[in-house]
Amino acid sequence: MKREISLEEISDGKLYGSGDMVKVGCDDCRGCSACCRGMGSSIVLDPYDIFRLETGLGLSFEELLAEAVELNLVDGMILPNLKMSGEGEACTFLNEEGRCRIHPCRPGICRMFPLGRIYEDHGFRYFNQIHECRKAQKTKVKIRKWMDTPDLGRYENFIVEWHYFLKELEERLEKKREQKPEEGSEQAGGEDARKRAAMGVLKVFYLIPYQKELDFYQQFEARMAAAREEFINFL
Repeated sequence: MKREISLEEISDGKLYGSGDMVKVGCDDCRGCSACCRGMGSSIVLDPYDIFRLETGLGLSFEELLAEAVELNLVDGMILPNLKMSGEGEACTFLNEEGRCRIHPCRPGICRMFPLGRIYEDHGFRYFNQIHECRKAQKTKVKIRKWMDTPDLGRYENFIVEWHYFLKELEERLEKKREQKPEEGSEQAGGEDARKRAAMGVLKVFYLIPYQKELDFYQQFEARMAAAREEFINFL
């Protein structure tokens, strides 16, 4: 999800790597749960998030859609996000005590909060959104520990590849939209191409089940190769 931001307004003005210390420690939240409410459709789930949820909860993607996940249009693609519901628009996975029911397999955006990512030079750095968490006195924590993600290096490489794949796809679709179709051409028009790509991404990266006993990243790379051949090359 793209955001137009001013780092000077929302952060401490610094950029961080996973080995850096940053003031995000919130004493285990103490059940505040403010960051788990009123988030709308902003907690967008990437393929690894879905893999974690399916594996951790023993649910299929379709079962997640029936309970706690919904689909929305994000920069032209159909992507899943955590569903907010009930009084206070709370995350579906929040219990009555204001605690997360899926903490071990929570999504990447939840793990990262209140950190954000800024992408540049085919990579990214973290930044600290200093106004987002209500905890007054935060402690310094190493980002690697804060993310609580196995094989963090592989995970960060996946995040970069996924981000730039969607970005490239969006740019190609925009160029396709601006082009006038050649007379007699069998190529899909801009709107048809966008629908085809959006449904294709949803199918290849989300609807087709992942093998829970196999390495996620290897499965993702195989799907990425197939997606590039199907979606990128025809544009």
